[in-house]
Amino acid sequence: MAGFLDGALVLDFTRVLAGPFCTMTLADLGARVIKVESPEGDEARGMGPFVDGHSLYFASINRGKESVALNLKHPRAVELALGLAARADVLVENYRPGTLERLGLGYDAVQERNAGIVYVSLSGFGQVGPYRDRGAYDVIIQAMGGLMGITGPAGGGPTRVGASLGDIVPALYATIAVLAALQRRERTGEGCHVDLAMMDAVVAVVENAMARYWVSGEDPGPIGNRHPAIAPFSTFATADGQIVIACGNDALWRRLCAALGSPALAEDARFTTNALRAERAEELAVAMESVLRANGTDHWLEVLLEAGIPCAKVNRMSDLLNDPHLRARDMIVEMDQPHVGRLPVPGAPIKATGVEIDLGDPAPALGDHTRPVLRELLGVDAAELERLERDGAIGVPGHQTP
Repeated sequence: MAGFLDGALVLDFTRVLAGPFCTMTLADLGARVIKVESPEGDEARGMGPFVDGHSLYFASINRGKESVALNLKHPRAVELALGLAARADVLVENYRPGTLERLGLGYDAVQERNAGIVYVSLSGFGQVGPYRDRGAYDVIIQAMGGLMGITGPAGGGPTRVGASLGDIVPALYATIAVLAALQRRERTGEGCHVDLAMMDAVVAVVENAMARYWVSGEDPGPIGNRHPAIAPFSTFATADGQIVIACGNDALWRRLCAALGSPALAEDARFTTNALRAERAEELAVAMESVLRANGTDHWLEVLLEAGIPCAKVNRMSDLLNDPHLRARDMIVEMDQPHVGRLPVPGAPIKATGVEIDLGDPAPALGDHTRPVLRELLGVDAAELERLERDGAIGVPGHQTP
């Protein structure tokens, strides 16, 4: 079976997280991804955790790619990069706006060589606008995009979401943009320049917080684990820990009360509708926990799941690695990462009939594929490769590994 993007060639000028996560996703979908790194390598190669000096941070977001080391300050390396871009279907970059233009690798220069190129610029604040030249990391974007201001314990200060959603959300939007642009090119023959800002992507997913502000005139603040408009929809204390319970309608609420052995709670005038329960979420939690504290989390999971109530324990990473459902869906898989050993990684969440979703090879050592890629795609012979290496235009393969 072939992948969704079988035959597509992606040139990856990205570093750290947002860009590499996008191109890793494209690789999972079947594209051939050639990662172009400086001779010093992606900064993520220097980020922990480490095993014997090898970065698992880098390994976790660069599987399925080939690594070509080019010194883009050298004119011959720029020419090689343009040659690769001329062969590519997609180019993804996440430098600050203007950087690749100054190097001679901006959209206009690439589009001259390859009119159908889908060129994605993924930056903190986009190619236009007053914040264009600012640097950005996940925590900056979570703050400026409004996500941090609505996250955290009730009454507490703003809190960064535990995963780097300021990077991952734009990475997924970038992936969507690539797929849409390739579909458009199939119809029209035209490529395009996609301007994707991390801040824009996070603002797009703050959900109904903006609507709540517009209606009330008050900025929503952190409210802990509960939902602003659905109740019960939160964590609740049991005899030995916590359980998550979510009832999105009144029928589920009545069923929950029966499963808890408290049918009278369903008739309590304070809680008869979802709107009332959401308005009195703290009172609701007190009433529910007076029952839940009589037994442990495992007991209530068994009882509530049997009754068809959406509920869960709060999993840690150790739970995920041993979860039979995730294993059954190939969402926890092991890869043989050189110098590291068998490394458990999340699988690809997209499953489809008749299509292969392949995680490919483990993350490459820096420059591992420089020579074979330049030979295959540009016809550079062995003598020229030696000269390029001596002149510092290309990196020495394998001198640094993830």
